[in-house]
Amino acid sequence: MNLLWRTMLVFFFSSRKPAGPFDMVSKSFRVLPTDIDLYGHVNNGRYLSIADIARFEMIRRRGIWKDLQANGWYPIVAGSNINYRKSLDLWQKYQIETRLAGLDGSDIYVEQRFVVRGEIYARLFVRIRFLARAGGRAPIDELAALWGIEPGSFTPPAWLVNMTKESALPSTREPAPSEWD
Repeated sequence: MNLLWRTMLVFFFSSRKPAGPFDMVSKSFRVLPTDIDLYGHVNNGRYLSIADIARFEMIRRRGIWKDLQANGWYPIVAGSNINYRKSLDLWQKYQIETRLAGLDGSDIYVEQRFVVRGEIYARLFVRIRFLARAGGRAPIDELAALWGIEPGSFTPPAWLVNMTKESALPSTREPAPSEWD
């Protein structure tokens, strides 16, 4: 909830510069007091929340936000993997660079980097699934076409697909008991 204001600012003031399907989109941020933890740097969970906002910026700049809304499609994070290299500290300015990493039969993969003066501080890979408000998934071929990508022409690297599949939980239609060895 405390990112609501940042999200609204991006919604109303996102860059009007259009982005192509393979373009990297950069969004500037500054570390605020609400972003830090007891250790004085950005909380690990906050990276994921701010990355959501940067992905929204990418969708807006790609020019597909209205089409997604018209079709009743919306993105959810189906999986993510983040690695941290350096801490972001209070009031520090940074950019999040976001780009597509590929599409497979059901998901869109995105790479995001937290960058300070050209140096990567953290890197995040996100597997996104688009759902339909009417139920089920949005058709990946239609999403690819909407994005301006020929279906099947931009597959993610095998290591990224394997990493996300290895850590995936069972489908919601299958049991997933919490049993510790």
